[in-house]
Amino acid sequence: MAGQLLSHGPVEPAQLLLRDVRVLDPRMGLDARRDVLVRDGKIAALAEAGSLGEPLQEIELVDGRGRLLAPAFFDPHVHLRSPGQEHKEDLRSGTRAAAAGGFGGVIAMPNTDPVIDSAPLLGSLREAAAREACVPVGFMAAITRGQRGEELTEMAHLRAEGAVGFSDDGLPVASAGMLRKAMQYQRLCGGVLSLHEEDPTLSRDGCMREGAVSAALGIGGIPSVSESTMVARDAELALYESARAHFQHLSCAASVASVERAKADGARVSCEVTPHHLLLTDESVRELDTRMKMNPPLAGEQDRRALVQALRSGAIDCVASDHAPHAREEKEVPFEQAPMGTTGLETAFPALYTGLVLNGELALDTLIERMTAGAALFELPTATIAPGEPANLTLIDLDAELIAGEHGWESRSENCCFAGRRLRGRVLLTLAAGGVVYREPVFSVVAA
Repeated sequence: MAGQLLSHGPVEPAQLLLRDVRVLDPRMGLDARRDVLVRDGKIAALAEAGSLGEPLQEIELVDGRGRLLAPAFFDPHVHLRSPGQEHKEDLRSGTRAAAAGGFGGVIAMPNTDPVIDSAPLLGSLREAAAREACVPVGFMAAITRGQRGEELTEMAHLRAEGAVGFSDDGLPVASAGMLRKAMQYQRLCGGVLSLHEEDPTLSRDGCMREGAVSAALGIGGIPSVSESTMVARDAELALYESARAHFQHLSCAASVASVERAKADGARVSCEVTPHHLLLTDESVRELDTRMKMNPPLAGEQDRRALVQALRSGAIDCVASDHAPHAREEKEVPFEQAPMGTTGLETAFPALYTGLVLNGELALDTLIERMTAGAALFELPTATIAPGEPANLTLIDLDAELIAGEHGWESRSENCCFAGRRLRGRVLLTLAAGGVVYREPVFSVVAA
């Protein structure tokens, strides 16, 4: 069933010879210079660098010297804003942004307009993705009707219609009793419960993380316990119910500790972290740039370091962008009035490579593994570089610099917290579902 949960538009099978690339696939234990032949959308051969002869006329030749070839990334948490909010993003633009960031698959959240809380609506969205999506997309359905937390959706029907899992992302399931019932249904119908953790009675109308910076700015703060107490509660529920739960966008050390305890006790839980929580702190909010307003809010340096350590150790399972596009006019308002969220698909790898790998905080192979791990967490196929496997690949120039957003975005929205930053690690080429879905404009393929 796993392969049937992802939808994408028509793709022409790739015919490529990537010559003398550094192939890095941590799951395969592979880090070596190789020639990689892709025929009819599948990896046909891996050979010693320079050993494959001149390709046939129909095969494009890619000079890979000095470039990294990795499995295409997978993002388990994006907002594509369709249906109902296409002025911010749509299936085509959002998946183009994913392809430009080296992603070969994503999972879209259901907090759209209307909310994805019925099988017919989910079915129509999957049909649209089968026409328009540039990379494979899985869809979350809502846990509760209208995400109001009052009544469960028809989870079994939604799962049968192709829901990857269930989430009220953007809102928590505030009632422990309601979430317990959802966990009981999840055991019966499968999928994963992907949980936005926030206690509304603690976060209230806060706009940033509570602390010295919020006090200095005079802005209402959201305490870290708004997240961590809910993570602790729901980890206990997941253990009690033997449910499969995934914790979204962790932002503080206490949340990580709760997940670690739950895993040690045998709970079937996993968790993710975003690039912005790994790289930025609440100090970034001092200029009141609304691109720095997100939920959960940016935390302090101690929490940031704890998140990096947890990603390094594997306590945090994967990276997710929480790509949250907004229209320009929505963000060009006073900080307190702006909606929360930042885009991130196009900057995730270069931002993390620049901010964590180049300074030695994180190994490159660890970053690659964590940026591809999200698929398996949701029981979806994981990209690997091996003969016979579908071509789900990303080619990256680790030495190439870019200024984020300098030449615009593939996304419809530009509310990226890394905009204007000088980064290293430019994505040149992305293959997904066996076809070329992105080619960097200045990157030319050498004709055979």
